[in-house]
Amino acid sequence: MIVPGLKHTLCVLREAPPGLYLDGVELGEILLPGKYIPEGTVPGDRLEVFVHHDSEDRLVATTQTPHALLGQVAGFEVVGVRPGIGAFLDWGLDKDLLCPLREQTKNPQVGDWVVAMVVLDAVSGRLMASMRLQRHLHKKPPEYTEAQSVDLVIVEETDLGYKTVINNAHWGLLYKSETPTTLVPGDELLGFIRTVRPDGKIDVGLDAPGYQRVAPLADQILAAVRASEGVLAFDDKSDPEAIREKFGASKKAFKQALGKLLRQRRIEFVKGGIKLTPTRIPASETAG
Repeated sequence: MIVPGLKHTLCVLREAPPGLYLDGVELGEILLPGKYIPEGTVPGDRLEVFVHHDSEDRLVATTQTPHALLGQVAGFEVVGVRPGIGAFLDWGLDKDLLCPLREQTKNPQVGDWVVAMVVLDAVSGRLMASMRLQRHLHKKPPEYTEAQSVDLVIVEETDLGYKTVINNAHWGLLYKSETPTTLVPGDELLGFIRTVRPDGKIDVGLDAPGYQRVAPLADQILAAVRASEGVLAFDDKSDPEAIREKFGASKKAFKQALGKLLRQRRIEFVKGGIKLTPTRIPASETAG
């Protein structure tokens, strides 16, 4: 089934002055305008395209990729505002995405960034953006498991941390203690489920818990030390932001990984950093 707002692989039926007509199955022929046609494409080829409506409410295809597909949440820049109608958002296509007044939670101005979901208008069937995420997120109870990796989109800052959308489906809370750097609405992050509370509220973090987090990070640190000829200018006093930029981990996780490597006697502290310890030969190999 061809659904506007999603990517589909469609067969090229014929060529015409406006472009190529693709087989939209139950929706009939769908035009791929000439400026989007990959060089060398001929009838019979199959193309991956994004399907949406043009300004005249006709289904068209494009080989451009939007910032978000149908049902996905993302941050968008406001590039136009039309009084009485709504705000137009840059979503990566030549045609901007409308966020109607009824779908707004504030009055965005040109240059603002807003977090919204791409949805279908129930009346017109056209794609639009909605800042009223609560209307469109899943109402059924979450079925996440502790330590499960998830995609996060930051929505807004709160006193406790950051309100975030998990997997385009549920609300979550990312505590400030989990974030060494300031986040802004629209930031997209890989996170991990910390706790699913009995009331359905979900806590998330940016580091995998326990050994699942420490083991891969320890390997990453060792690789970085080796790549730096055995000495690396990072230790347990390093700046949290520098650690996050270099290793994609919090300072707490980094220190836990360092502790693991120290206990294994694979590294040692030196002034301003760490270095690999000399390779030790087991006593059984030197006996005799």
